[in-house]
Amino acid sequence: MSEQAVARDWSAYMRPTETNASEIDLAVDGIHCAACIARIERGVGMLDGVERARLNFTSHRLTVAWDPDKQEPEQFLKTLKSLGYEARPFDPNRQRSQSDPESRRLMRAIAVSGFAGMNVMLLSISVWSGNVSDMLPETRAFFHWISAIIAIPATLYAGRPFFSSAWSALTSRFLNMDVPIAIGVLLALALSIYQTIHHARHVYFDSALMLLFFLLVGRFLDHSMRGRVRVHAENIAALRSEVATIIGEAGKLIERPLSKVALGDRLFVRPGDRIPLDGDVVSGQSEIDQSLVTGETQLAQISAGSPVYAGTLNGTGALTLTVTAEAGQTVLDEVNRLLETATQTRSRYVRLADRAAALYAPLVHAAALLTCIGWLLIDAGWERSLIIAISVLIITCPCALGLAVPAVQVVTSGRLFQHGILLNSGDAVEKLAAVDVIVFDKTGTLTRPSAEVINLEAVPDDVVVKAARLAGASRHPLSLALSQSLEDFVSDDPSDTALDTYPDVSEVTGRGVEYKGEGAVMRLGHPAFCDLEGEAQAIAERYPNASLIAFRHGEDAAVFAIEQQLRSDAIETIRTLKQRGYELMILSGDRQQPVDSVAAQLGIETRAFGLDPKEKVDWLERLKREGRTPLMVGDGLNDAAALAAAHVSLSPVTATDLAQTSSDAVFLGERLEPVLHALSVAINARHAMNQNIALAVLYNIIAVPIAVLGFVTPLIAALAMSGSSLVVTANALRLRWKR
Repeated sequence: MSEQAVARDWSAYMRPTETNASEIDLAVDGIHCAACIARIERGVGMLDGVERARLNFTSHRLTVAWDPDKQEPEQFLKTLKSLGYEARPFDPNRQRSQSDPESRRLMRAIAVSGFAGMNVMLLSISVWSGNVSDMLPETRAFFHWISAIIAIPATLYAGRPFFSSAWSALTSRFLNMDVPIAIGVLLALALSIYQTIHHARHVYFDSALMLLFFLLVGRFLDHSMRGRVRVHAENIAALRSEVATIIGEAGKLIERPLSKVALGDRLFVRPGDRIPLDGDVVSGQSEIDQSLVTGETQLAQISAGSPVYAGTLNGTGALTLTVTAEAGQTVLDEVNRLLETATQTRSRYVRLADRAAALYAPLVHAAALLTCIGWLLIDAGWERSLIIAISVLIITCPCALGLAVPAVQVVTSGRLFQHGILLNSGDAVEKLAAVDVIVFDKTGTLTRPSAEVINLEAVPDDVVVKAARLAGASRHPLSLALSQSLEDFVSDDPSDTALDTYPDVSEVTGRGVEYKGEGAVMRLGHPAFCDLEGEAQAIAERYPNASLIAFRHGEDAAVFAIEQQLRSDAIETIRTLKQRGYELMILSGDRQQPVDSVAAQLGIETRAFGLDPKEKVDWLERLKREGRTPLMVGDGLNDAAALAAAHVSLSPVTATDLAQTSSDAVFLGERLEPVLHALSVAINARHAMNQNIALAVLYNIIAVPIAVLGFVTPLIAALAMSGSSLVVTANALRLRWKR
């Protein structure tokens, strides 16, 4: 399909946002450095009607949110073209197919520059030896011409990634980090050709080739690191089904696109198929590979009433399930969105490095020009002055500074994903590294998301059914436990919807859920929310370690006692966190007895119980006023305000949507260990960022004056500059193996 044909059907690529704006993803070609990111985001962001423009450096995807009444999508392409970048609607399949050719192109350039550089270096060694012995001028000129024959085509071929980027920037009246590279290489090449023609003693073909070789190696390593993070997203996307099998009238099986499947629809999943959407099993038994969500490699036993998740693999049995999340709203979709956020958002360190790199290019050219003028003023001759200026231009290239933080961020994102942690905030890593106190919610955070109702026999069946149907609208762990009680009432008729979740259920933050129907308001949540505090006290005395959830519908009322188990590794994780010096506390809305029981099992001394959302926020604000940096770990609707108020926050992927939105990061699985990994990886990443920035600054403080004073040849400058880039990249890669 031509680009013109695509442009006439932009609606196929547009999607609505929460602010009623439109959003589109564009693939942008020609991005090579941090300065490109700021230029693109600023250029598109200044257009009328554009709310935001964010560029993902890993996938080269530009996400634009704008008012479609004020701007046409074609204008984005025109603006990008005027900035020197080609763009088109983002197609993941096309991006994947282009990734390998880019790697091959860089590898070919590395091979050409490396092979040519080694041969020219051998010739240069012969010339250097001959210059201090008895080499004839004719022999030296012969070696120089052979070097020129090798170097000129090799430089022009291997330097194409830099030359094309620099040309695009210059034609758009813009300086990126490839401009000084291109100028330095071409000046060294042109001066060497001139000196070869005039039989000079020194030429610098080896400098141009070695500079290109090391820069290409650095660019290839950076490309490979980003590719590894991109592969995670592609692997997750590959788990998504395109169609689902719906059970229609009279049990007829109908295949439909996921976009046409609604909440409450009944799906049939054959053995060996992937679950297409999140749902609850109505009938059937099987084994499910749920490692994506639970982190457990052991197959989970699934039967009626069990929740299942999109992307997980059905084993040996056929299943009938009710859809609980539409396409785009499943746990798999949330994981994919968070992974994309992890590669797209940028921390304060990254933004600082981006700004410094953007200012660096004009400073490099100014320093080289002033150096050349200075040496000319002291009668050094134009050749020597130009050689020193070339050395300054090469040695001060801002690649090391531009790579210092992004390289660490890319490796860190991959490391966190390996541990089941997905970033939702650009500065989450640096915030996690500063944590000194960790605040846990109890229910669903320290305890497992699933629990068991232990007093069902004391509640009439019709009340259990109504309460469980209402509980199905909430993702709170106590509600999930109650909704699973419908398993005992499931009908064998797949067309029976009498037990489906009530429609149009509303949530009352920190209190519960309610449904206005069937003659009276139906409520489920805190006993006070349901006017059942007295009944709750009696149930609490009978089940002192249980958590309570109340239900009321007119005269029908009940208080359910629910017991929860600690997460499998909670005790070990808490012990390790205490050994590392973190102060730990529990802030819970639950009763004192269950909170004290969990705190005693985990050895956490500081705890508070019966807290509403505002009281949790007050605790966190008080900690921050004392100069502490609290990490909040929670998952419920009543934790959302606290998660937002904390210095940094984490939520399990099974948390409510509001809790996930308020969190800086989300972790997968049933285990609590990702909290420990998040803190460890963040501390290592902060150290690496500081080290890389210090190395880049120290390198320039030392190297630039030496080059300006004329003590550096273009070859030494090329080796020094390339070496600095490789050092910061290698320091970032070191994080992949650091525990």
